[in-house]
Amino acid sequence: MAPLLKPSSFRSSDDADLIVGFGHVTTWVFDLDNTLYPPESGVWPMINERITLFLVDRFGLDGLSARALHQHYYARHGATLCGLVLDNIEVEQFLEFVHDIDRSGLKPDPLLAREVARLPGRKLIFTNGSRHHALMTARQLGLDGLFEDAFDILAAQLTPKPAEAAYDAFFARYGIDPKRAAMFEDLPKNLAIPKEKGMTTVLVTGKPAITDQRLAEALAPEGTDFVTDDLAAFLGRVNSQFARAEA
Repeated sequence: MAPLLKPSSFRSSDDADLIVGFGHVTTWVFDLDNTLYPPESGVWPMINERITLFLVDRFGLDGLSARALHQHYYARHGATLCGLVLDNIEVEQFLEFVHDIDRSGLKPDPLLAREVARLPGRKLIFTNGSRHHALMTARQLGLDGLFEDAFDILAAQLTPKPAEAAYDAFFARYGIDPKRAAMFEDLPKNLAIPKEKGMTTVLVTGKPAITDQRLAEALAPEGTDFVTDDLAAFLGRVNSQFARAEA
């Protein structure tokens, strides 16, 4: 799927216009879950199941009630962990338990690894999960060593995206100028603050994606500059434009 640009942001979706959106970028920021790997890989459902099991064990709930509590915490606090902290749950214990999953079914992505490596500048992961989960998942994908670091919910002092304080903590920790950075995310709500801060924003969708460009542009939420359903191919187009500009 070709990169799709919101009309309010750029005038066309030709690959040549990618240099307009990314030519100034020196820091590349990637969400982890359902962004660096596709939603159909099944990783996130495994994590959700582990969260439910944690709630069942901690509160003695049945599965249905545990899932309802999980959804309540997520809706009210932006992350289940943030709700559990109010119930005096050990943060590290929760993160270790819910991310103790089998990643063997997650296929390495050599094309994505090549294109991430080609990007000029710093590369970072920004996740509402744990740093350990991010690093282990990146390793399974064949992306080990390509990222400077992984910023997690603990580094954000238990303030999850899309809260502005989470982004401010991220920028401060790594000395990032958001006006020279790009953000790749699967959740539209997590791109609103980055856009306000001056980042170039990319919504990474699952497949099957919308193939009609006009419809995709119309449905793309505010705060989204680009939409793609193929992260590796999208980065390949960006890198190709950098190469042509340097030629």
